[in-house]
Amino acid sequence: MRLQSLPIIAGFAALALIVGARAVLVESQRANRAAARETIEYQEQLSGLLSLAQDAESGQRGYLLTGEKSYLEPYRKAIEAIPGQLARIESAAAPDDQIIQQISHIKAALSQQQAELAETIALYDRGDAAKALQLVRGGQGKSAMDEIRASMDTIRRIGAAAVAARDEHTDRVEAWLRIGSLAALLGIFLLGVYTIRQSRRRFREVLVAQEELMRKNIELGNEIQTRENAESQIRQMQKMEAVGQLTGGIAHDFNNMLAVILSAMNLAQRKLKRGEHDIEKLVEAATDAASRAANLTSRLLAFSRLQPLAPQVVDTNRLLTGMSDLLRRALGEGIRIETVLAGGLWKIHADPNQLENAILNLAVNARDAMDNDGKLTIETVNSHLDEAYASTHADVAPGQYVMIAVTDTGAGMSPEIITRAFEPFFTTKPVNKGTGLGLSQVFGFVKQSGGHVKIYSEPGEGTTIKIYLPRLFGPEEPAVPAGRDKGAATVTETILVVEDDARVRASTTDVMRELGYTVIHAAGGQEALQKLAATPGIALLFTDIVMPVINGRKLAEEALARQPGLKVVFTTGFTRNAVIHNGVLDHDVHFLAKPFTIDQLAAKLRDVLDTK
Repeated sequence: MRLQSLPIIAGFAALALIVGARAVLVESQRANRAAARETIEYQEQLSGLLSLAQDAESGQRGYLLTGEKSYLEPYRKAIEAIPGQLARIESAAAPDDQIIQQISHIKAALSQQQAELAETIALYDRGDAAKALQLVRGGQGKSAMDEIRASMDTIRRIGAAAVAARDEHTDRVEAWLRIGSLAALLGIFLLGVYTIRQSRRRFREVLVAQEELMRKNIELGNEIQTRENAESQIRQMQKMEAVGQLTGGIAHDFNNMLAVILSAMNLAQRKLKRGEHDIEKLVEAATDAASRAANLTSRLLAFSRLQPLAPQVVDTNRLLTGMSDLLRRALGEGIRIETVLAGGLWKIHADPNQLENAILNLAVNARDAMDNDGKLTIETVNSHLDEAYASTHADVAPGQYVMIAVTDTGAGMSPEIITRAFEPFFTTKPVNKGTGLGLSQVFGFVKQSGGHVKIYSEPGEGTTIKIYLPRLFGPEEPAVPAGRDKGAATVTETILVVEDDARVRASTTDVMRELGYTVIHAAGGQEALQKLAATPGIALLFTDIVMPVINGRKLAEEALARQPGLKVVFTTGFTRNAVIHNGVLDHDVHFLAKPFTIDQLAAKLRDVLDTK
């Protein structure tokens, strides 16, 4: 009886052992779930601390960008809440040396971040916004936040490793139990079924916990996106304000010029109807206003980095030496001019005419700032802008540059004026003393040439404006003067004018005939090709670029294919992708920008026709 009962006893013993082991396993799983919940709660506390640090930083950034005190409210709330949140994290921390060390790192980084935020706000409150922004760009706050995130990630990995270790141990025990369950009686089998069900429930709980963590992450991402959208709206408002100032300035200046032109032309019409011919002053006034309007358009294109540039290899020292007489005439006898030209100065690749205009603009601004009495210093030097400088200045590529500095002894500029100095139509000069486009034109030209411009100034201490233009690398290829036919002085050529605007076409045709040329005109590309085929002896194609169906560039290509050797001159009021790419004229392209004077047209035609 006892022997028969041994299997039963052994079975019950095995069952009891398995049940006991299962009980131990269940308790272990409960402990694991509790540990997982604690880990999740601890990670949520860490996320809350990170969110508070980001709130403080966002409040500080908003205040520095807008100056609105309301942005400091989330900053203050975050600063007040951080100590309590940090205390809760410390009290809930596991007794692990690594976790304690990472919490110490977090406390130190938070202290550093709060000190940097408080210092920038204090600087801004004292009116030193430039220094505050410089401190922000220094990257100390970003480094502190990176340290906080890195320490939190380390704590999360430690917690995740502990949970994974518990799960791995539990899985090994469960595997042995399943092997034992296969050799047990029905009760052991039923116990195995129960164990499987419990395991599935446990997995569902883990899945629910993971989904909850994912939901929290999504909420945090949405919050970050909301803040980014708010910052984007602020930037858009600033852009709209700048656009409003630009369009208002354009409308004001163009309306003034159009008023002069309309008045002069109306008066000229009335005088001519009465048989009077003393209209020269009226024509001069209209011509002057039209020239100023064309100059305004050119300056706006320069600011927008859309003016057509014809870059060449430039020796900056030689260019400045050649400008000495021009500068003396422009500045007058009251301004003393000193040039400090560096030896061994690198060459640059830039449009020499636009570079001269930029230097002249800076010199004239300096003269006005010195009230026609002071000293102007122009200096050149080889310069290197390193990675550290480029990281704190937008759109600056590290590398070697030629630096041109223009320094005056004038009244200087306040930080507020410096921040707006390059804005179009912004000027501190009296009414009718400046357009506010000089520095913006310089800025556009330098940026379009791949360079950098920087203002250094203090009230009462004068101003220095530094232009950095990229050094020319590779072989220098100075322009070789084209050979000209010295005997072609008499105007005998036939020109084909292609222009889709009837009024512009008529005026251009009349001007060319006035210059003595035989002129054939066409309103579009297809008509031009027909007249080119029907008229022998056409020497030059003068075509607008922006036209329907066939643009000027395609027309020129087709015309040259049919008549090799045909000279071509392109003209337009604005283009950015037909014969001009990245602001630079294509190679071997002859271009005359609208509007142009008779003298400019005559010079361009002879220049192209006389070129062999």
